[in-house]
Amino acid sequence: MRSPGYGAIPGLRNLAVALLLLLAAGLPASAGIRILAFGDSLTAGYGLPPDQGFTAQLQAWLAAHGAQDVTVINAGVSGDTTAGGRARIDWALGDDPDAVIVELGANDLLRGLDPGAAKDNLAAILAAIDKRKLPAILAGVPVPPNFGAEYRDAFKAIYPDLAKQYGAILYPSFFAGLGEGRSIPQIMLLFQGDGLHPNAQGVAAIVDNIGPVVLDLVAQARK
Repeated sequence: MRSPGYGAIPGLRNLAVALLLLLAAGLPASAGIRILAFGDSLTAGYGLPPDQGFTAQLQAWLAAHGAQDVTVINAGVSGDTTAGGRARIDWALGDDPDAVIVELGANDLLRGLDPGAAKDNLAAILAAIDKRKLPAILAGVPVPPNFGAEYRDAFKAIYPDLAKQYGAILYPSFFAGLGEGRSIPQIMLLFQGDGLHPNAQGVAAIVDNIGPVVLDLVAQARK
């Protein structure tokens, strides 16, 4: 049999490459891990440039710590209560995330709303997440002492109770990173002028503290 000429070999090689590209095109692309950050103004990044808010800084932190394929979706709505979150959780999950961070309750506190209602709303949110078999972090909020012991105890109990019930990772306080080794005056420097929302440096402190917990969430999502 006559062997193919020199000019035929590159042609055969090009055909093989083309076939490989066609096969690769039919394979699902690896899109990485998508985390839905579902919360209020603390998640939304109120008062900050987009690249300095919680979701942007968290995504950058994760990338710097070996999770370059993680995208953090900003699903924060300023002023949102647990009731508002309950009303929109199904819509938010339409983004098909692989994991969820739930940060809600601060606005319920500011309005002095019923802790029982807040618990019911958060339970409905976690149930919607659990129905989709998604791992989740439930972040609590600090309760100021001026609300009274009974109210404080009821509100503080919401987060550990629901985390246990729905198998979520409990992060007791979203503000935990702000108090690490700092005095009260130093902590206040990490807030914007309203005294309620962290500034860019405050967000960085929050992210440094919650970041390792989010890496655990990512590990669960990869399973």
